[in-house]
Amino acid sequence: MTEVDTARMTAWVAPRYGGGEVLRTEVVPRPVPGERDVIVRVRAASLCSGDLHLLNGTPYLLRLGFGLRRPKHRMIGQNLAGEVVAVGIKVSEFQLGDRVFGEVPSGAFAEFVRADVQSFALVPDDMEMETAAAIPDSGMTALQGLRDIGKVGPGHRVLINGASGGVGTFAVQIAKALGAHVTAVCGTRHLDMVHDIGADIVIDYTTTDFITTGDTYDVIFDLAGNRKLRDCRRALTPNGTFISSAGAPGGNWFGPIRWLGSVLITNLFTRQTLKPLLMRPTTTDLRYLAELATTGALRPVIQRRLPLSEAAAAISLFAEGHASGKTLLTGWPAR
Repeated sequence: MTEVDTARMTAWVAPRYGGGEVLRTEVVPRPVPGERDVIVRVRAASLCSGDLHLLNGTPYLLRLGFGLRRPKHRMIGQNLAGEVVAVGIKVSEFQLGDRVFGEVPSGAFAEFVRADVQSFALVPDDMEMETAAAIPDSGMTALQGLRDIGKVGPGHRVLINGASGGVGTFAVQIAKALGAHVTAVCGTRHLDMVHDIGADIVIDYTTTDFITTGDTYDVIFDLAGNRKLRDCRRALTPNGTFISSAGAPGGNWFGPIRWLGSVLITNLFTRQTLKPLLMRPTTTDLRYLAELATTGALRPVIQRRLPLSEAAAAISLFAEGHASGKTLLTGWPAR
C-alpha cells in the first residue's frame, strides 16, 4: 500500500497568463493556517468570470496588482465548498469537520485551500456541497446589485439584461424574492429556463429590443454590457437605477474601465442613479443566500458538471461564453 504524503497536495496552477491551455496540475505543499485562517478540504468548486480575468491577465491594468509577466498567485479558483480540516489558533467560528462554502482570493482548484475565516459560512445541513459551491461569487454579485444598490423591494419593476448567465440566473430569483416584477432578457435557447426560475416576462433579444418596447423599469441590472448607456437610460423611470456589472468591451488594455468611468460621470448630471457594481464578499451575504436556498427561493442553475481533474477543459468551455447558469467542478478523489 502506497503511503500518502499528508504534507503535499495536488493543485491546478497557471505558470503564465493565458487560457485553459496553460494550466497544469502540480504537487505542491499543503497549506498551513495562520492565526485567523482555516484550511478546507475542497469537495466542490465553481467557475466565475474573475477566474478568467486573473488567468489571462486582462485587462492588462490588472497585472499591476496581480503580476506583470506571470500570475503572482499561481494557484487558481475562487469559489468552493468543503470541510474544515485545520484552524488557526484565533479561530472560534468553525470546528474541524464543519461544512463551509465561500469565495477565496485564489487556490480553490486544489485538494485543500487556506483563507481567512471571514471568507466562509456554514453550509446548511440539508444543502449539498455542489449546490453551496455554485453560490458565492454569482450569488453575492446579484444580491449586492439588487438589494444594496438597486434597493429593490415589493412592486418594483426590474429588468435583468443577461439573465441566463451565472449572475443572471441568481439575479432573477433574488429579485423575485425581494418582491419585484422581473423582466429578463436572454437568448432563444434559454427562454424556458429563465421563465422556469421565476421571471415574469422573458424577452428574446434576437427578436425584440427591450429599449424599443416602450416599457420602463425602476431598476435595470446590466450583466451583458451590450447596450449604450443612453439607450438603457431611456428604459429607466425618471428616478430609476441602472446597475452595471459588465461594462462595454474596451480592449485588452483598459477593458470596461472607460465604460465604468462614463457611468460614474453621467451619474453626476441626472436624477437617475447610475452605478457600477464591484462585489465585496461578506459572510453575512453568504448566510443570507444560504437561507434563501434552504427556503426554496433560490436554486443555482448548473450548466455543466465536471470533475476538478478536468478544470482546464472546464475553463476553456466557460471562456466560450453564452453560459446557461454555472459550471460546477466536483472534488478530487479521496486519498
